[in-house]
Amino acid sequence: MPKETHLDTPVIPIEEIARYPLPGTAVPANLAFSPDDHLVTYLFSPQGNLTRQLYAFDLQTKRHMLQAEPPGGGLTEENVSLEEALRRERMRQRELGITQYAWAESAMRILLPFQSGLYVSDVDGNPPRQLVESQEVPFQDAQLSPDGEWVAYVQDAELYIISCDDGGRRQLTSGARGSGKTHGLAEYIAQEEMGRRHGFWWSPDSRLLAFIEVDETHIPTYRIVHQGKDFTGEGAQEDHRYPFAGGPNAKVRLAVVSIKGDDPIWMDLGDEEDVYLARVQWLPDGRLSAQTLNREQSILELVVFDPGSGERRGLLHEESDVWINLHDLFWPFKSAYNGEQGCFLWASERSSFRHLYLYTADGSLIRQLTSGDWAVDALVGVDEGAGLAYFTAGMEDPRECQLYAVSLQGGEPRKITTEAGTHNVVVDHACQRFVDTHHSLHHPPAVRLLSLKDGAILATLHSKIDARIGKLGLQPPEMVSLKNRDGVTLYGAIYRPPEDRFGLGPYPTLVHVYGGPHKQIIANSWEPTVYMRDQYLCSLGFLVFLLDNHGSARRGLEFEGAIKGDMGHVEVEDQVDGVRWLVAMGLADPERVGVFGWSYGGYMAAMCLGRAPETFRVAVAGAPVSHWNGYDTHYTERYMGTPQTNPNGYEESSLMHHVAKMQGKLLLVHGLIDENVHFRHTARLINALIAARKPYELLIFPDERHMPRRLEDRVYMEERIRDFFLKNL
Repeated sequence: MPKETHLDTPVIPIEEIARYPLPGTAVPANLAFSPDDHLVTYLFSPQGNLTRQLYAFDLQTKRHMLQAEPPGGGLTEENVSLEEALRRERMRQRELGITQYAWAESAMRILLPFQSGLYVSDVDGNPPRQLVESQEVPFQDAQLSPDGEWVAYVQDAELYIISCDDGGRRQLTSGARGSGKTHGLAEYIAQEEMGRRHGFWWSPDSRLLAFIEVDETHIPTYRIVHQGKDFTGEGAQEDHRYPFAGGPNAKVRLAVVSIKGDDPIWMDLGDEEDVYLARVQWLPDGRLSAQTLNREQSILELVVFDPGSGERRGLLHEESDVWINLHDLFWPFKSAYNGEQGCFLWASERSSFRHLYLYTADGSLIRQLTSGDWAVDALVGVDEGAGLAYFTAGMEDPRECQLYAVSLQGGEPRKITTEAGTHNVVVDHACQRFVDTHHSLHHPPAVRLLSLKDGAILATLHSKIDARIGKLGLQPPEMVSLKNRDGVTLYGAIYRPPEDRFGLGPYPTLVHVYGGPHKQIIANSWEPTVYMRDQYLCSLGFLVFLLDNHGSARRGLEFEGAIKGDMGHVEVEDQVDGVRWLVAMGLADPERVGVFGWSYGGYMAAMCLGRAPETFRVAVAGAPVSHWNGYDTHYTERYMGTPQTNPNGYEESSLMHHVAKMQGKLLLVHGLIDENVHFRHTARLINALIAARKPYELLIFPDERHMPRRLEDRVYMEERIRDFFLKNL
């Protein structure tokens, strides 16, 4: 136990670790400009809790106006349907009340899906009006047409539209209901792993809808039983068509249907059946585009279709010997560029770092717009008239995110934002102004309106400082960099215990790890400052350390691709090198080092105990993937191939393969109804631990999924994790 630890008087009450929203994070979110650029709308809780309402900020009067509040309090964790609960898990969403809204593209009308039904607001001072009441079978994925005249949605596996004027309803698809297929809904893999949330898309003229048909009937069901329920039967179990690595995927077809309800026209997706439909997007000229990805995720095709015949034409071919990372940086121009119609922007990692490229309508490269050992994060706006593209990136430092402009003629990008930290940007339609949610390690998020021309502040939407920050004494961690055993620079962060209570070290040390791809935890943002467990454990005398190892995001495809075919290996080596650096600096006590993490971080925590028992003595593994053959196809096979093509890699990357070497103390934490990382992963690991006669402790939550939501569960979990580390370190 750390010396001079006083559990009766902790600096931070343990309840604060489990409380959401985190300090300083109750700020305007889901920001959007109205079609006429006169308003900025956003979701916000004036009480500072999770229950949000819809507000509008008038850019002329500089006034905030309550636009809508949900009937009956809106969404709660108690009234949520199963379908909505699963959608929220895919989105990692905790917010309640109004959780989503959307503007029509070319009309001053907002769609508001509530628990009590579908509503629209005409932004005329009147309350939102209800189009249709909620029914026993819920509405899913409601979307406004671009002209604001129709709302499309899926109900009972079929696609419908309803008029915003007279409430007339029309069914557009048939044949899916009762067959096990769905029309217009994104399949699990698309939502969870591909970042494709929708299963249908409005055409620019609001006359057509593209939609997908998903057939998962050939995928075996995986049953999740609600063991903590007081009842049995209906509602006490869930059956999921979960595509395990190496197994069958959903069969997906793409069609176009008229709002008149004519027979659908099916698009030609090619002869290869086992492909992913990664993206679907209408082009300004009325053609339909799609991005398809082969099963190995090494080849991406950008194709266009004639919506009247379904005929396809190839536009772009991307190939990688590492893997293809999907993105949303395809930007077709609405007007001619240099006299040519149909030009578009595209992003590629062909140089290892994601950069922007300009293409002609037939897919011929005009020029590369950005280059260097840094990656473009997002394309946030294109001013076709001025010939400028606006993007965010960490050009000077991968731990930051800034806004830049680059000419379509090429040249050096111009930096627009100047304050150090992270800038989340929404650009208006006219490319004149942008809303900037800026935060850093030292400053919680502030929301301001700025000029795209020179970055001048035009208005402040939110700058209130949360009183909890000062009350809890939150201090940002110290950013550090170090070299691993191969001389590669790695970025980390340190939370040092208070010197006046615990001296100068060396300290008992806890490594907070995630370690997986597509994620970065070391950033100059507010998020590390409100890693509340880290802050709490630091106040008890532990030094807490974080490190982005090989495989993590925003360092280029070569850095990320180091894990290819062999997960849990180089990542652990980097974490060991981080601990060795701490020991050499006199900060870490080498005999008292623990590690904790969740999901991939849970896998990493247990793997650190198995692969490096000489370094790590204690581990808390939350919702760990114990064997990659038990996780889904798209995520796992991107990095590991299939179990059939890479059996040795799967075996070496499984936790069970390293159980015999485990020497330290292990606490496993898991929710029994986790539909992402099934509890089966922990159960399989426990079997291996028993067979090897290795001790372990287990903490389960019968009614939690992958992201623990109930306050009492989270407080209890933090108490158990704290006590486990105090006892064993």
